[in-house]
Amino acid sequence: MRIELATAPGAAVRPNEDWTAVSLPAGGEGGVLVVLDGVTPPAGSDGCVHGVPWFTARLGGALVELSGSRRDMPLDAILSAAILRTADAHRDTCDLSHVRTPQATVVLVRWGADTVEHLVLSDSTLLLESPDGAVRAVLDDRLDRIPQEALRLVATADALRNAEGGFFTAAADPAVASRAVTGRTPAAEVRSALALTDGAARWVEVFREGGWADCLAVVRKNGPQELVDRVRAAESADPDGAVFRRGKRSDDATVTYVEL
Repeated sequence: MRIELATAPGAAVRPNEDWTAVSLPAGGEGGVLVVLDGVTPPAGSDGCVHGVPWFTARLGGALVELSGSRRDMPLDAILSAAILRTADAHRDTCDLSHVRTPQATVVLVRWGADTVEHLVLSDSTLLLESPDGAVRAVLDDRLDRIPQEALRLVATADALRNAEGGFFTAAADPAVASRAVTGRTPAAEVRSALALTDGAARWVEVFREGGWADCLAVVRKNGPQELVDRVRAAESADPDGAVFRRGKRSDDATVTYVEL
């Protein structure tokens, strides 16, 4: 089995709000992959005393533990329980009703001898490669359906956040887990899995350097750091977004790759 990952902050002046882990059970088959992309709120406006990195670390840890210890639970139930556990850890100190309470996108993959399960919530990406080299992108595209002009207005974006007709993230409401894109694939039909936060997926979605199969091929050949480096080079070549429009000049980028 091959496991490689790379993560880098979008800017040196602020912490990386992405979080990733791969867990393999002791003495057993299978494993778990988790990638989270913390949602950066306007400064001082999320009602939480802890901050987004604290939240993603708590939620990620709960997802890893529950996915491994409760293999009888489907992944949407795992996400629901992890959100509740994380909310309970700070509901006495923080305003969890705030629309910008710490939250994150989620990619969760769990595999065993027979099946590969997956869950995607919001705009991170999961690529599943079959033994013949075909690559399938698992996407939650609700955010893509919203005009970017609307998302640049804070009040409008807030009204669409975790709301009907808008988009959904893992925040404080366990019910949001039912909105995730989920599925199961026979293990024999999956050769590798690649999870990307949107900062890394820019190579495909923003800079158009290649398709999803090309993206996975870059990581397979040269490792996850190569993809992050290519994204950073593209950002540096267009620092003001004159050619490739984007909300941030540079974003946190995480790439996690597992060959099963």
